[in-house]
Amino acid sequence: MHSVTLNAVRDPAIHPPDMGGSQPISRQALHLAVMDRLRKMITEGVLPPGSHLNERALCEQLGVSRTPLREALKMLAVERLIDLLPNRGARVVTLSASDISDAFELLSGLEALAGELACQRITPAEIDEIQELHSAMDACHANGDLSGYFDCNRRIHDRINAAARNSALTQMYQSVNHRLQALRFRSNLHAGKWDRAIEEHVEILHALRQRDGATLGRLLRVHLMAKCAAVLANRRVAA
Repeated sequence: MHSVTLNAVRDPAIHPPDMGGSQPISRQALHLAVMDRLRKMITEGVLPPGSHLNERALCEQLGVSRTPLREALKMLAVERLIDLLPNRGARVVTLSASDISDAFELLSGLEALAGELACQRITPAEIDEIQELHSAMDACHANGDLSGYFDCNRRIHDRINAAARNSALTQMYQSVNHRLQALRFRSNLHAGKWDRAIEEHVEILHALRQRDGATLGRLLRVHLMAKCAAVLANRRVAA
């Protein structure tokens, strides 16, 4: 089993992400803030798959007591990002190759459907907002800021999903997507794959502006399955 490490994955062309533990969390909605911080740490590889979560160390790092930390861990367990082990604490979930393939296949279908519906229901103001996020994401890519890039990327996909105006679809999308955030983040650690992802987003935005649901659905499906292929390839190399 891996031990918790605070060394994020590094690439010479990519700035390492902010590890998220340098500032204490404010007391407002504390367990939710702790949950968001831990989710970010899992996504960015600060807490890698299989790592045991040391409650004392995390409390010290985040500047909180054990009560909000444990509440956050319970919520992350519901999202299936961590496993709660009886009398042994918690550890970050490790997904098998089949888990990864199945989840990406499902998510690609959900994103494709969201894209088709969004083209029917999105407002011009929402498209402009996505354009602004895309511009910010492109700037992060140019600066090698993977953490900033990924945040903009996530918000773009969330905005497209929200524009579908289907609460059942959004609920299922969020459930599956939470499990894959760390893998989606790591799929861009190779500079060539990151460059291609940016090109795909240009095509996605164009189809959205044209309100071409069939094309957008196809592009989103291909985009997600390319992420899946990159993740599985990285997994084989690391094995």
